[in-house]
Amino acid sequence: MWSRPILVVAALAVAGCGDHPGASAEAPRPTPGASAEAPRERPTVRHARCAAGAANCAAVTGRVLYVEAVDPDGDGDAHYVLAGGRVTAPGLTVIDVERELRPRRLPRAGELVSAAGPVFDGSHGQRQIQATELHYQRR
Repeated sequence: MWSRPILVVAALAVAGCGDHPGASAEAPRPTPGASAEAPRERPTVRHARCAAGAANCAAVTGRVLYVEAVDPDGDGDAHYVLAGGRVTAPGLTVIDVERELRPRRLPRAGELVSAAGPVFDGSHGQRQIQATELHYQRR
């Protein structure tokens, strides 16, 4: 009793998936917010590098996950947690940026940052880069 309607539905579904010229397995879906203007370029940042022969140096480029704009010890530096590298933990690197190197507008979450410098233990025992070279994405 139920087998005939099920067979008809199955046959229609298979017929709709045939190999017709120009047919694709999945119909293209419109992109939300798509417009006629040209696609945006991917954000980039210049990569920081350690000096040749520098001991205890690491370089990393990654997206900002967190920014500590006001350092609790009051020396004016900033700290960034980046999704990238493996200095602090696998896939994470903390960057310590001293006041002299600190940009006027700090990077925001999701922006690209590249930093290089010696690796030291931070105030909480974490491994972090003491940035001597810093580049960040500008919008």
